[in-house]
Amino acid sequence: MLNSKQRAKLRSLASTISATTIMGKDGLTDTVLAQIDRELTARELVKVSVLETAEESARDYLIQAAEALKAEQVCFIGKKFVLYRRSNKQGIKHIEF
Repeated sequence: MLNSKQRAKLRSLASTISATTIMGKDGLTDTVLAQIDRELTARELVKVSVLETAEESARDYLIQAAEALKAEQVCFIGKKFVLYRRSNKQGIKHIEF
């Protein structure tokens, strides 16, 4: 569970990255979840963009994705949301709090 200072740091880091995954009208499919999972393993912090054609809001997708991937909900702003999960992969630079 993230505290408010950790969440604030992750939000500031997320503001400088671009969305790496885009969700459309099909929503949170297994393919999208697999893509987000790969990116969380490689980068620990992922920003996802939700298109206007999606049936649900970014907040709903944030909750569903965090639960499915055992990740932490960082934030959602408009049509984008951010997830964090500490990676066990060796050789990557981990986010330090």
